[in-house]
This record gives sequence, structure tokens and C-alpha cells, in this order.
Amino acid sequence: MDQGEQERTAAATASPGRPDLSTLAIALLKGVVYREEDERLWGALLDLQVRLRDYIAVLGLDLVLDEAEGYAFLKSRPEPAEDEAGPRLRRLIVRRPLSFPVSLLLALLRKKLVEFDAGGGDTRLVLTRDEIVELVRVFLPDSSNEARLIDQIDAQINKVVDLGFLRRLKPSGGTVVGPAGFEVRRILKAFVDAQWLADFDARLADYQAHLAGGERAAGDTDE
Repeated sequence: MDQGEQERTAAATASPGRPDLSTLAIALLKGVVYREEDERLWGALLDLQVRLRDYIAVLGLDLVLDEAEGYAFLKSRPEPAEDEAGPRLRRLIVRRPLSFPVSLLLALLRKKLVEFDAGGGDTRLVLTRDEIVELVRVFLPDSSNEARLIDQIDAQINKVVDLGFLRRLKPSGGTVVGPAGFEVRRILKAFVDAQWLADFDARLADYQAHLAGGERAAGDTDE
């Protein structure tokens, strides 16, 4: 740490009302911290990140911080191999299985984000519910019950919202103008990486085969 960084850290620690290490750790244990949602907390996080990494390391956690995209979250450190010495800590960040349809929706949103970024322009990808439905519908088996199909996709959208990869946008001024929208959160890039997308077409073929057969498969993510 250079002198300038030390001075910023000292100032952040001494500043009245400035979030301290405990406050930062608690915020991150509750979920993702976004720059756009709390500039003050984000500023403290940048200033104290070196100390924070040491602070959470005793809990078996790592800090993932993307300054360019403006998000940060905690993840569990890889467990030591069976032949390695050292204690095995219980996971604080629970790993939960995802259904195949939800995994498919995440993959499609991630691919859409790549295409959006390649086009330049706005930094926020916003999709309507109908646009998301059409993204998924192509890969689902034909159904004579359109209402049931839409309900299933709505349930998948709600799950992705709960996971934090989609944000439901509120109507401005209390008036709905046009269809409701969802922002694709850029943190999705940290969970569905470029290597995964490189095999996207092959994976979609697997998705279609499983979905057509009524099977379900699991993909893991940290919450």
C-alpha cells in the first residue's frame, strides 16, 4: 500500500459517520453492494478493501470487487483438497442448485448482455417482460397451453429477480408508460463467464434435449 492509499484509509477510518469494516462486512454478507445504490458505502469499500479482505479471510471468504462495473460481493474460498492440511470451515455463503429453466434464462440473459455491450451506447440493458418471454420460448417444447407456458416463464423471471440478476424497474412518476421493464444486472457477468459462453451453442442443444424430455438439471451459484 503506497502513502496516498494509507492516507485515504486513515481518513476513511477517522471520518465521523463513515462506514467501518464491520458495517461493510455486514452489508456484503446481506448481498451485493452496488455503487449506484450507495455511493458513500461504495467509497468506503474502495478505501478499506485491503483491510476488509483480511477481515473476512478469517471467515473463509473472498471479496469480489469490480470497479468498472460497480459491484462487489463475497464468495466462499475454495475448500482445501483432502490431502491438504488445515481446518475445513462451514460455508457462510450457501450454494444452491438452480433448475434447468432458470439456468437457461441466466445463460440467455448473459448472451444478450454480451451482444448489447458489443453494440456500444447505453450501459444499462433493459428488457420488457415480453422480450424475456420470447428469449426463452424459442428453446421450450411446443405447448398447447399458452397461459401455463407464460406462467412458467414468469416464475423463472421472478426467481432470477430474487437471485439479483434482474431488477424490476419501477414506473416513473407513478404512471406506467409502455410495458414494464427489467434491468439485466451486470453482476451476471461474474457468474456466467466467457468460457461458459464459448460453449453456449452446445449447451443450448443440451438444454433443449432435457427440456423436451421433461427433465431437470442443476447449475450452482452463490447467494
